[in-house]
Amino acid sequence: MTRIDFYILSDMTRDAGLRFACRLCLKGYQAGHPIHVHTGHQAEARDLDALMWDYPKHRFLPHEIINEQTTSLQLDSVPIHIAWQNPIRNAGMLINVTDEVPEFFGRFDRVAEIVVDETKASGRARYKHYRDRGYPLHHHELDQWETP
Repeated sequence: MTRIDFYILSDMTRDAGLRFACRLCLKGYQAGHPIHVHTGHQAEARDLDALMWDYPKHRFLPHEIINEQTTSLQLDSVPIHIAWQNPIRNAGMLINVTDEVPEFFGRFDRVAEIVVDETKASGRARYKHYRDRGYPLHHHELDQWETP
């Protein structure tokens, strides 16, 4: 059964959530896990793409924005996928930076839900969704997570 981790950040904005998503990608990548980051729209995917070139500082995360022009060769060689539509992967880690529960979350081994102040209400709704369906939930409250 898919494990669901909620990361509750003390930060106020979605930008902090995107930076934290990069940190989760780094940990997952270092552990050898395939990762899909689910964004709400194309602009958010591009923002995340820009961050992955140098966040955390001086770290490049090998990634690809998935869209209609993406070839299977690109997909096979890149451990981190970013997309606002259904993923191509069916395993590994799903990092959700949207306000909705992705309909495909059960195809992944693990889901990371990131909640900041701006998204608390939708975070509660997502938590209730998973809880009501019996998924194992884990809760992490994080302060000062950006300090080295």
